[in-house]
Amino acid sequence: MEKQVTEIFGENVFDDSTMRQTLPKDVYKELRKTIDDGLPLNRKIADAVAHAMKVWALEKGVTHFTHWFQPMTGVTAEKHDSFITPAGNGKVLMEFSGKELIKGEPDASSFPSGGLRATFEARGYTAWDPTSNAFIKEGVLCIPTAFASYTGHALDKKTPLLRSMDAINTQALRILRLFGDNQTRSVKTTVGPEQEYFLVDEKYFWDRKDLVYTGRTLFGSMAPKGQEMEDHYFGTIKSRVQKFMTELDEELWKLGVTSKTEHNEVAPAQHEMAPIFTTTNLATDQNQLAMELIQRIAKKHGMVALLHEKPFDGINGSGKHNNWSISTDSGDNLLEPGDTPYENIQFLLFLAAIVKAVDEHQDLLRLSVATAGNDHRLGANEAPPAIISIFMGDELEEVIEAIRDDKDYGNHEKIFMNIGTDVLPNLPIDTTDRNRTSPFAFTGNKFEFRMPGSAQSIAGINVILNSVIADSLREIADALEAAPDFDSALHVLIQSIFQDHSRIIFNGNGYSDEWVKEAQNRGLLNLKTTPDALPYFKNEENIALFERLGVFSREEVLSRYEILMEEYVNLINIEAKTMVNMAKKEILPAVAGFEGKLADIILSKKEAMPDLPAVYETRTLEDASELTKKAYYTLEKLETDVAVLNSMSDFEEKAFFVRDHILADMEALREPCDFLEDITDAKEWPFPTYGKLLFGIQ
Repeated sequence: MEKQVTEIFGENVFDDSTMRQTLPKDVYKELRKTIDDGLPLNRKIADAVAHAMKVWALEKGVTHFTHWFQPMTGVTAEKHDSFITPAGNGKVLMEFSGKELIKGEPDASSFPSGGLRATFEARGYTAWDPTSNAFIKEGVLCIPTAFASYTGHALDKKTPLLRSMDAINTQALRILRLFGDNQTRSVKTTVGPEQEYFLVDEKYFWDRKDLVYTGRTLFGSMAPKGQEMEDHYFGTIKSRVQKFMTELDEELWKLGVTSKTEHNEVAPAQHEMAPIFTTTNLATDQNQLAMELIQRIAKKHGMVALLHEKPFDGINGSGKHNNWSISTDSGDNLLEPGDTPYENIQFLLFLAAIVKAVDEHQDLLRLSVATAGNDHRLGANEAPPAIISIFMGDELEEVIEAIRDDKDYGNHEKIFMNIGTDVLPNLPIDTTDRNRTSPFAFTGNKFEFRMPGSAQSIAGINVILNSVIADSLREIADALEAAPDFDSALHVLIQSIFQDHSRIIFNGNGYSDEWVKEAQNRGLLNLKTTPDALPYFKNEENIALFERLGVFSREEVLSRYEILMEEYVNLINIEAKTMVNMAKKEILPAVAGFEGKLADIILSKKEAMPDLPAVYETRTLEDASELTKKAYYTLEKLETDVAVLNSMSDFEEKAFFVRDHILADMEALREPCDFLEDITDAKEWPFPTYGKLLFGIQ
């Protein structure tokens, strides 16, 4: 890298520093009011911002702009328009207006809408999100936007996220005002997503139809070595991978993404990239960029990045830990235990609100991470279980128990006898982060939600987190605002919350069978699959919560439920059809050829010398023939059930049919095929094995 990091960081972002340099002072001040306080932006200011943005972009060689948005597909979308405007006499001008900056009109009919739009109703609108900076990517000025229908329904993942951030801001400010804080103007949630991924050599990737079509291997016997030696985690990074990581960091830094950490993960060929936390909507945009750049830059280095949650059977899959916190505009982290007793009480109240939210809304948190790919991870002794619980760490749990049971904490007096008693211990981050099996862990000054899958957008996850915590804060604020004595009401409320919701706190081993039984005894949900979890989205109490906060309308909830269920069905349907194709056209013909060669060798031996042993050939042929028969019958069963699935019209019926039949058929077909791989001549096997995929990058 020729330049220093400080020189290139954010060079392709129209950030606050660039705005100060390029905008007139009055325009900059008005724009900051829009960004900081949510005030509307008038057309005159928008025109000035658009002009400055265009001049800045043109100086960097940009010719096109796009409204960059996040439809319900989970990946970003963009339509490129050039700055060209006819000027007469065969000449053109490069123009960009405030109207073009603020609003776009892409065709909405081809994106998932869950019934919110008919195909013939094409009109949809994109609207600029000024809180997320415009940036230059591949020579195009990208303007982060929300995406809505003509009738105002959100058709994207960003709009509900912004609404949920507004909701938690409103309710958190109510709490702070009760504590006498009249200075804080806004409260924002922050997120730092840890992105895991696999890298495989591109020359092997294109020979695997399953990887090409689905992003994961549908067949494959384990290589002799997996992750059992525990030598890959934090191990020396291979030079080819290091060059990729170096370029990835540089490109992310240019886009203002604070890529901080890179390392090898547990499984062979698995890696992680983690940024420093930032405001949730910006973190969401940046994570989408990170996933795109990981895939694009990997190809430049002759590799393919796999973002699927479970690309390989028998080794760890990939997750995306969502490190969530909540801070004021002055930078105070509300999940940071304070230095004074009164600040400690405020911290405990926010902590109690989160405990209440997680316990009351286990269903919503679980469904926020429900995908076909993530179902393979959760509860598989490599990721948190499908049961929601909170890890607090021993010290903080002791404090909570003392409050709950109205007993002494250590050598202190009873906690609530005197609000002036300093009761909270120091909670260093490294003493609270001990339990990697917990789905929702307090790690010193934030909560780490460990259930999200690596391929997911973090938008939906944080919509749910923000919403359930905002609603919890709303209930608490309602109670405290109506209380005649704030201090006594505060004590009683915190204690009652910990008494009513302590079942959700669990510091033990989330992988154990004992926890599954214990969770059932506690009355906690165990929603093992996506079709088990998603129907909770449309429960009346959940719809009421979203409507109350203004995050989703009833129609928007129902549309998302339909979209997510259909996505589950479509993904597994593609996987099933890919398995049929690979088994029928590659595996069985290859094995038949191998069997033919074995038979020829056996016959040749018998002809040459009737008593000559052919033990290997005979037994291998017998095993292969038996496995081939089993594979063929299971293939027929899968084909039949796929036909049944595709004859159905109801998306709910389809989802449960996939869960109960298609997945079992796929597993039944894979088993004999993987055994066949173990006994078939390597030269005859039709596609690269796990050994080549996992250890092929040197």
